Amino acid sequence: MTAPISNVRPEPDQVLVDIADYVLNSEVTSALALDTARNCLIDTLGCGLEALSYPACTKLLGPIVPGTIVPNGAKVPGTPFQLDPVQAAFNIGTMIRWLDFNDTWLAAEWGHPSDNLGGILATADWLSRNAVAAGKAPLVMKDVLVAMVKAHEIQGVIALENSFNKVGLDHVLLVKVASTAVVGRMLGLSREEIINAVSLAFVDGHALRTYRHAPNTGSRKSWAAGDATSRAVRLALIAKTGEMGYPSVLTARTWGFYDVLFKCNAFKFQRPYGSYVMENVLFKISFPAEFHAQTAVEAAMTIHGLLKAKGKTAENIAKITIRTHEAAIRIIDKKGPLDNPADRDHCIQYMVAVPLLFGRLTAADYEDAVAADPRIDALRAKMTCFEDTQFTHDYHDPDKRSIANALAVELDDGTTLEEVVVEYPIGHKRRRADGIPLLVDKFRTNLARRFPAKQQQAILDVSLDQVQLETMPVNEYVDLYVI
Repeated sequence: MTAPISNVRPEPDQVLVDIADYVLNSEVTSALALDTARNCLIDTLGCGLEALSYPACTKLLGPIVPGTIVPNGAKVPGTPFQLDPVQAAFNIGTMIRWLDFNDTWLAAEWGHPSDNLGGILATADWLSRNAVAAGKAPLVMKDVLVAMVKAHEIQGVIALENSFNKVGLDHVLLVKVASTAVVGRMLGLSREEIINAVSLAFVDGHALRTYRHAPNTGSRKSWAAGDATSRAVRLALIAKTGEMGYPSVLTARTWGFYDVLFKCNAFKFQRPYGSYVMENVLFKISFPAEFHAQTAVEAAMTIHGLLKAKGKTAENIAKITIRTHEAAIRIIDKKGPLDNPADRDHCIQYMVAVPLLFGRLTAADYEDAVAADPRIDALRAKMTCFEDTQFTHDYHDPDKRSIANALAVELDDGTTLEEVVVEYPIGHKRRRADGIPLLVDKFRTNLARRFPAKQQQAILDVSLDQVQLETMPVNEYVDLYVI
């Protein structure tokens, strides 16, 4: 007979304790992390503003019940909505992820740590407006930046050694966990309550990756993070009521997360929580493309220029070989028909074909009107991907963290162009000096999509000044984005 499982309530799992102690006790002293968080903030909000141009996104926004009014609710940038913090988190999270253009973290697990901004900004704004209404001091934007650093760190450090995709779970699980922890800290939860809240996040139902992969790729991948960060706010609020948690949610035999969902493996950790992830995060600056293809798109843009200089076009290409890393093969190497924009922006062949043909890759290039051009699929059919094991090794190397791709092109006259290799995309830490001015330009462009010139300038004046931004009340900063 199997020995009965003890009914003595255990001490909380160490993973829960470490997260709670980090969000409560760790000071963010890294100037680099805070400066990068400011750049991350403006880039993420800019991505959300661009997404408001797409009806497929805006149809999901607003209150759950039309006409709902929430006194002192959180405002949704670029919109007239003022909502409860849970629904505001969904709105903001959905906007910023819609076009697959916000930051990225690549490791054993992939993801987009700025997805957590949905819950962070909504909660901070809601708390600030209620504080002001009660005659108390609001939170300031430094509180938002610090929460961003910590959410990035929780999501990214867990992702370094633990692959959720290999067991079929979507990376937004980590958004839910990280957002729950930092939002719980904002809400004033005790150490025990934060442990409870994070346990609720782990015991919660988790999204499958079904919507990211053929033959089911679809638009849920664009609102899954909004769903996760809003769920985190809800769970933190539940924990704030004193609702109990589940201390061995990870390690419980038979019924715990490890046994049920992680093939009986415990999480592994490469490093303690600090500010490493924010300092090394990857920005998507030039192209709204799944990050494993960013360097492939850069290489394709270079080849487009080389073809033009030779008096050739993409239609003169006979064969394209893409030398890449294992994660790209697993996620975005796709043959056959592509059914929708969500399918196309996760296909490396499509993301290479468009710049080879047109010398550009924008969000609009994933829409049906562009995809209908028969030259795109004709060019895709000429492409072959294969893994370079050194690229894969450098991808996982903590001192390199490259995302390399190489394109070799053979023309229809038999000539071969010199292979174009790009190891680090423009948004990589190693290219910050080149990347940040372009990131600011991207933000300016996105502001211009939504606001008149005077409002754009007011946002820029504070957003580009670290000291001014950090000291500004959250509600006042969000008010700059109201239409």
